[in-house]
Amino acid sequence: MAPSLRLALLLLLGTLLGLAGIDLILPAVPGLPEALGGTPVQAQGVLAAFSFGTGAGLLLFGALGAAYPARWLLPLALTLYGAFAFAAAAVTDMPTLLALRFFQGLLGACPAVLAPGLLRALFPPDQALRALAAMGSAEALAPALAPVLGAALLALGDWRTPFLALGGAALAVALLTARAGAHLPILSAGPERLAYGELLRLPRFRALGLAYACALASLLVYVFAMPTLLTQRLGGGLSHFIGMQMAGILTFMVAANSATTLAKRFGHGRVSTFGAGLSTGALGLLCGYAALGGAKLWVYLLLFLPVNAGLGFRGPLAFFAALDAGQGNDERGSALLLLAVMVLTGGGTLLAAPTLPAGPLGLTATAFALALTGVLAGRRG
Repeated sequence: MAPSLRLALLLLLGTLLGLAGIDLILPAVPGLPEALGGTPVQAQGVLAAFSFGTGAGLLLFGALGAAYPARWLLPLALTLYGAFAFAAAAVTDMPTLLALRFFQGLLGACPAVLAPGLLRALFPPDQALRALAAMGSAEALAPALAPVLGAALLALGDWRTPFLALGGAALAVALLTARAGAHLPILSAGPERLAYGELLRLPRFRALGLAYACALASLLVYVFAMPTLLTQRLGGGLSHFIGMQMAGILTFMVAANSATTLAKRFGHGRVSTFGAGLSTGALGLLCGYAALGGAKLWVYLLLFLPVNAGLGFRGPLAFFAALDAGQGNDERGSALLLLAVMVLTGGGTLLAAPTLPAGPLGLTATAFALALTGVLAGRRG
């Protein structure tokens, strides 16, 4: 395997571990109140704390990435990420777990911030776009495969087992990255780079970034709450959640891999608009069904598919459009995009969490509102 491909694989693994910090833990969330003496809302906060920590880490490493080489930052961040995972497995109360999850999320942001710029530096422009698209498709598997693995680990032990597995994997990737780090490119940080505030003052970047972030957050808020909603209100179980995730992610991948080809034929704007309408429309139907008191499990599982398909058609195109609007500031631009996703996801999760005991209306309304905001922002961009 060529050195550039090995480095790209390590960047992918590091980014996936950051994502797995939520998805691998999802199956353990419903049982955390019984294990640690907290409440269901605090258990959902374990996900939100990680999301907020990731948001802070995106800004931190977006700035550090311009001042320090990736060959130092990546191994250090992954090592500390693994250490916090081990520490989380040793806690005996919910407040301590929430604090540790914030710092774990902060450190897990490092690979996601640095990867886009490093991939562009590793490959020629055309290959870099393919590499970024391939990374996006692989990252899309995390919400489906990580909960499956998390459920298997949970069956082998208790709620601590997924944390221990995450810590071990992070330390292994940190070691491999440290050994290969000398081959990572050093990213330029010249005076042409825009600061965060200057980037946010670019109207098109701001609008397209919000459109992308709202679209992705609408899906993530829905996914994060489904294990609790399925088991407590809709008469399902973790097997239903795993099946929902597998079907959804396969739908997303088919749509995402078709998006570039369709965009060449019909135009980027048309394909992105179609995807936005598909996902937002499906969430609107879910919200309407919930408002009418609908509680059929199969409806919530079935309409999850067009939500994923719409995001697949729209997501990659929206991400690249927003980066292009950032005038070449890939590291800070991607940091701000992912920050917006994490903040909106964390806020939406906290907003929907208290409504879950009453049923799915609060969750579906929150997800639909996010998606609709993304559509309006995209029209402005």
